[in-house]
Amino acid sequence: MAKEKTQDIVQNVHGYKVFGAKNAKYGIDHLDHDLDFEEAKVFFRHARYNGPAKFEDDRDRNFTLKYNGDGTYLVEKRKTGWW
Repeated sequence: MAKEKTQDIVQNVHGYKVFGAKNAKYGIDHLDHDLDFEEAKVFFRHARYNGPAKFEDDRDRNFTLKYNGDGTYLVEKRKTGWW
């Protein structure tokens, strides 16, 4: 069953429907604007077929891309550091 999609952001990223909270905006934008389709596709395929795909943007902010099971994806911001 797909996750409840009560997210702040819904954005089309290279043809993929992506959800995320406000704190995931930079990660969604990184996939959409900083990576070309072939680069971003690697993360989407990994999330769909192998489980969550971890990535970071150009400012070293950490994110995870997850497949929801219904053709949509979720970007979550990950905490950094050891705490």
